[in-house]
Amino acid sequence: MVASKISGWLTENDFEHEALEQDHQGVEIIKVDRDFLIPIATALYAYGFNYLQCQGGYDAGPGEDLVSFYHLIKLSDNADRPEEVRLKVFLPRDDARVPSLYWIWKTADWQERESYDMFGIVYEGHPNLKRLLMPEDWVGYPLRKDYISPDFYELQDAF
Repeated sequence: MVASKISGWLTENDFEHEALEQDHQGVEIIKVDRDFLIPIATALYAYGFNYLQCQGGYDAGPGEDLVSFYHLIKLSDNADRPEEVRLKVFLPRDDARVPSLYWIWKTADWQERESYDMFGIVYEGHPNLKRLLMPEDWVGYPLRKDYISPDFYELQDAF
């Protein structure tokens, strides 16, 4: 596969990554090892990607990896079509942890908390990583494809 613009820039600057096939809109997708996420994200921020449009997670299937993804945009004045890039970090189910990007883009705050709450991806270094959508005592991660729904739900504080 021919390296695209951003992947080429990362390669020129000795950042270890893998260029994946572009998405349906022609946006570059870059696979990053979790150990290199902070250096690559910092470099992309310095390169001009100043906005984290979206962070999320997904489950590639029972027994497969969990994925933490990041959609970055280079916002600037008078840009009719800002430059974009997608980062993906593939994580083993039994060790789903990745560094938090909160300290680079503050918009990662609640988005990382949602990925933690729904998929169990632990964002190391996040200042307030706790459940966002589910009760604090909820067992399991509802959007994992191997999640087994409990047979009984207790209604608390029902009026």
